Amino acid sequence: MPEGHSVHRIARQFQRNFVGSRVSLSSPQGRFAVGAAQLDGLVMTDARAVGKQMFLEFDHRVWLRVHLGLYGAWDFSGEILMDATIASANGRMGQTNQQGTVLDPIHDSAGENSLHSIGAPRRTRVRMSEQEKETNAPETFPPDPIGQVRVRLLTETVCADLRGPTACEVLDPQQVDAVIAKLGPDPLLDASPEAEDRFTAVVRKKATPIGLILMDQNVVSGIGNVYRAELLFRANLNPYAPGKSLTEDTVRALWRDWAHLLKIGVETGQMMTMDDLDGDDYVLAMANRADRHWVYKREGLPCRVCGTHITLEEMGARKLYWCPRCQS
Repeated sequence: MPEGHSVHRIARQFQRNFVGSRVSLSSPQGRFAVGAAQLDGLVMTDARAVGKQMFLEFDHRVWLRVHLGLYGAWDFSGEILMDATIASANGRMGQTNQQGTVLDPIHDSAGENSLHSIGAPRRTRVRMSEQEKETNAPETFPPDPIGQVRVRLLTETVCADLRGPTACEVLDPQQVDAVIAKLGPDPLLDASPEAEDRFTAVVRKKATPIGLILMDQNVVSGIGNVYRAELLFRANLNPYAPGKSLTEDTVRALWRDWAHLLKIGVETGQMMTMDDLDGDDYVLAMANRADRHWVYKREGLPCRVCGTHITLEEMGARKLYWCPRCQS
């Protein structure tokens, strides 16, 4: 499932390429024909992400809410202006490690680019889901729909196709407010002390294991299976510890680490949680998922800190990866 950093990156592409433009909407698959007809021909006025959910606003104050869920993804094609989140002082575009060294964009072993630079419009095709993959540009624009496209958004220069979402619906402003009100704070949208206080207070009242609390989007927005495992390891926390058993300082540190990792994820396009790497180690980690996580998908392998074998269990119908010694 795409986690919070991916959805924020997708929203930024809509901000860069669609906001301010009149948009044609259709439903090649047919399942969203009524909703597409409501929005067809309107001007997109806003694009925002809250955790794992994205909201696209159109004039006449109507919104399109999209939750990608487990299988949803966006495909962009046309003259895409990519959002640049990192540039060096001399204007060179690339990606930086956490020590500030500017690197050329690093492709991982699957050919996916962790950060697309911004410049002249490029005819390209980008799949925006948990990872971003650039493929060959279609020969014609707009391209023929491929697969089960729930909704297509089209301007004179850019096309965005949505496939496989959990939710895709038209809402009015009051309905949008009601959805967002139920979500926990998102540190990329609200880094205020009040947001940290809200998260801390809710967690410390719950008897629920912290490994389940972090996945509850009503408590905190954007954390999925990868970030859950990595945050708990970085905090040396047992996933089964009740929220109310944790100290206030521990919970506040979790919130701040989530804000830190989310920012890295948005900037690099990768869920880079080994954030103290530099040089060749950093390049290797960006190129290979197996080299950029502490415990996620490392079941049976020795812990990078203590050597104990990483355990794989099930929690909340999702896979849980953790070190029984470091997180005892």
